[in-house]
Amino acid sequence: MTLSQKISLAVVRIVMGLMFFYAGITKVVNPEWTAAGYMKGAKNFVGMYEWFSSPGILPIVDFLNAWGLTLLGVALILGIAVRLGAFFGVIMMLMYYFVILDFPYPNAHAFIVDEHIIYSAVLVFLGLVGAGRYFGLGYWFSSLPIFSNRRSVRKILG
Repeated sequence: MTLSQKISLAVVRIVMGLMFFYAGITKVVNPEWTAAGYMKGAKNFVGMYEWFSSPGILPIVDFLNAWGLTLLGVALILGIAVRLGAFFGVIMMLMYYFVILDFPYPNAHAFIVDEHIIYSAVLVFLGLVGAGRYFGLGYWFSSLPIFSNRRSVRKILG
């Protein structure tokens, strides 16, 4: 991989990280924020999203949503656990996508593909190429002695 490709990959990773971090941290610091309104408008898997928005489950969903986005952003910005973050990020993006999808129109300005699918595709790409190894802390972190005999853990963190 050329230097310009590595730099481009790092820039995409960091920009995506900033976007996810901002989306998450604004939810974390706002005690009034909840995902209930978004889920109540579900057009697919209505029963599942109704269950997610039930009073006993909603606080867990809100916590996982806000902190998941925040930590995904941190992982991408720092380049640590990019593969793990990307995996869970894709799951989150698909959950957001299916709640609004009125097939084949996810919104008024899209046909099948909207921003959630684009974010998912970018996250898959970043995870597959191990983007944290390029100008991120992933390579250094996975090379620590504690992980020397744990190849699978190094692969997730790197």
